[in-house]
Amino acid sequence: MAERLAPALFATPPRLHAWVAEACGELLGYATATVEFSTWQARDFLHVDCLFVREGRRGDGIGVSLLAAVIVAARRAGCAEIQWQTPDWNTDAARFYRRVGAIEKPKRRFFLQVDG
Repeated sequence: MAERLAPALFATPPRLHAWVAEACGELLGYATATVEFSTWQARDFLHVDCLFVREGRRGDGIGVSLLAAVIVAARRAGCAEIQWQTPDWNTDAARFYRRVGAIEKPKRRFFLQVDG
């Protein structure tokens, strides 16, 4: 996985952005995002692919800190909006997102494999 992520992370400009929360060499959480273009809105947005905080460290403010870094990056990239999704069963994540002021919109996400 690292060998597939590295070219996107270290491209000029980067195709993938990542933020890591760590303490004493222990990974506590991370967020990853890409800048995308919405034809519906005719503008760029920051798409957060993953926001993860290690179980046992949730509620410590790590997710809020990671999201704050993502917001700064979105503004620097000229994005007026951040978008992401989470599975229906991830009720703790949905509660966190609502608590930080995110607005939920119903949508179905489809996946179509095109390679081997």
